[in-house]
Amino acid sequence: MKLHQLQYFVAMAETLNFSRAAEKCGVSQPSLTRAMKKLEQELGGELFHREGNRTQLTELGRTVRPHFEQALTSTELAKNEALDLLNVMTAQLRLGVMCTIGPSQLIGLIAHLNARVPQLDLRIRGGTGRDVVQWLLEDEVDVALVGLPSYPNELSSQPLYRERYVVGFPSGHRFEDMKEVPYAELIGERYLERLNCEYLDHLMEVVPNAALPLDVRYRSEHEDWIQAMILAGMGCACLPEYMSLFPNLLMRPLAEPEIWRTISLINVRGRPHSLAIDVFVRLCKSKKWP
Repeated sequence: MKLHQLQYFVAMAETLNFSRAAEKCGVSQPSLTRAMKKLEQELGGELFHREGNRTQLTELGRTVRPHFEQALTSTELAKNEALDLLNVMTAQLRLGVMCTIGPSQLIGLIAHLNARVPQLDLRIRGGTGRDVVQWLLEDEVDVALVGLPSYPNELSSQPLYRERYVVGFPSGHRFEDMKEVPYAELIGERYLERLNCEYLDHLMEVVPNAALPLDVRYRSEHEDWIQAMILAGMGCACLPEYMSLFPNLLMRPLAEPEIWRTISLINVRGRPHSLAIDVFVRLCKSKKWP
């Protein structure tokens, strides 16, 4: 039984006319007639009964019709899904990532995405949370991972995971003997300011006007520089718990107040999604985040 035989049969069942069915299928009437005769031989009975100029389905024809129609529908769906997959595999995904999100939480996701869509052209663009939001609004990225306290109304957000802010410090520092570091303990400490961090935004949400006069000695937009300076004994800094880039960086939870942030998947409401974006969104929602 061939696929074209099923197509010819369904066309015949719909038109009950050999010439119109042949025209619909783009074949000659003799070719369609021969295909139907061969199909009847395979099934062991007539599918159509002719009465003068009228053609009707036989009982056998009425019985197999829904099965053949379902088979054709399934075949068409499989074909469309294959084409969709091909489109995904050759598509581009522009991913915006807030630069203070540690790679440790994203590498597994990217590896999973690569396994699902090995030919995907993934372009990751990093920046401050506000920069990434603006890129999304201006259609410079397709979807983004951000951890801000709030977002413009044009954006929808899907929370993925929460992480606590910690204090990073070098070995031998007095904080090493503490289970957690109260915010007030940072007064008098040499402090390294992470210029791209949204930490103060979250702090002000919890305790308005809570900023302390910190002894800021160094400032940098680069997380690796800040953490390298911490390890060199040049000061301490507040950072997200999953942002550690060095295994020997010591950290304790920040307390009084305790500050958390939520990393969310954000996109523009109502903006059409490509299949590549849909795959990425599904992976984000199915991943087991910490």
